Amino acid sequence: MARGLGWGKAVVVGVLGIVVAAAVWQSRRGPEVPAYALVQAPLVQSVVASGRVVATVRARIGSEVAGTVRLRRVDEGDRVAAGDVLAELDDGPAQARVAEARAALAQLAQGQRPQAQSALRQAEIEAAQAEREARRRQGLQASGAFSREEVELASQARDAARARLAQARTQAATLAPGEADERVLLARLAQAESDLARTTLRASFAGLVVSQDAEPGDVVQPGQVLFDLARDGDTEILLPVDEKNLARLALAQRAVVIADAYPESPFPARVTRIAPGVDTQRGTVEVRLMPDATPDFLREDMTVSVTIETARRDEALAIPNDTLRAARPGEPATVLVVRDGRAQRAPVTLGLRGLTLTEVREGLTAGDVVLARPDFAPDTRVRPVLEPLPVAARARNGG
Repeated sequence: MARGLGWGKAVVVGVLGIVVAAAVWQSRRGPEVPAYALVQAPLVQSVVASGRVVATVRARIGSEVAGTVRLRRVDEGDRVAAGDVLAELDDGPAQARVAEARAALAQLAQGQRPQAQSALRQAEIEAAQAEREARRRQGLQASGAFSREEVELASQARDAARARLAQARTQAATLAPGEADERVLLARLAQAESDLARTTLRASFAGLVVSQDAEPGDVVQPGQVLFDLARDGDTEILLPVDEKNLARLALAQRAVVIADAYPESPFPARVTRIAPGVDTQRGTVEVRLMPDATPDFLREDMTVSVTIETARRDEALAIPNDTLRAARPGEPATVLVVRDGRAQRAPVTLGLRGLTLTEVREGLTAGDVVLARPDFAPDTRVRPVLEPLPVAARARNGG
């Protein structure tokens, strides 16, 4: 019995020894730590931001004359062609002014002008008669046929006839076609017809009615905006981009745009304008993009997400961003690379920075294994557990 107990104690001691030895061996190998094996792969550097859809040409259409809205023909969201009627104002007063101006022109042509011509002819006859009578009396004054007073009266009558003739000529010239009176009346008619035309508000181009502020019965004043119209076919994407990305941006860069309302329908665009200044309130730079082809579903002021491709490498040694240890100003970034079973701190020179992957230009080579935890204690034994590079990250960054 004692002998059996001895054997049992020996087995227990042996097992404990094995366990202790295994624990010591495991501790010398170090803990398991997630890691990545570096490979050469394509990499795209992108800038991502949210923006909205805007029209390159947008007209604020209002009334040019005072009046009362009689009829509104369009509503928000309606599409219109150039020249389509948007609204009509009460045109009664304008119609009356047009009729008055036309009547004045008719009176000039059919009444005043013929009367002036008739008065001119009569004045010419009277002036000629007075001229002949004055000469006749002067010629007979020496024979005593007319007294001095009678001769003077004839001369005065002649001068008065001449004055009436000059006045008749002036009046006839003023009323002649194309002269002062007619020009004044034509200008008055043109103004009245222009005022009448302005009582009808029309679309200045084909587009979309973004907003309207006109209801029948509303009294409007000159300059009051009643419709906001966005022109068709000239849609842009307006994007406020963080100013820290300004150095990466350039004209003609390609982008992919996704409307929040249609996430399954991305469409391509290109950078067409980068604002020269920075919004000091928000710290952003205004970037405009033009779609290659404007989708039918795109609407004014839609919210969109945009990914601008700012650079590309067909072959790059890329590491996930979570492996990088933040560097102090003036110091290189570092990673923990596994060498001889230990975590070693390694400085690296970085290149393109993607959304989740960053290019390493110097400090590492393909096949190196870096730890996913940059804050892990360096110079300690580790057992790297290799994980694949994030598939989503590689896809978003051009892999």
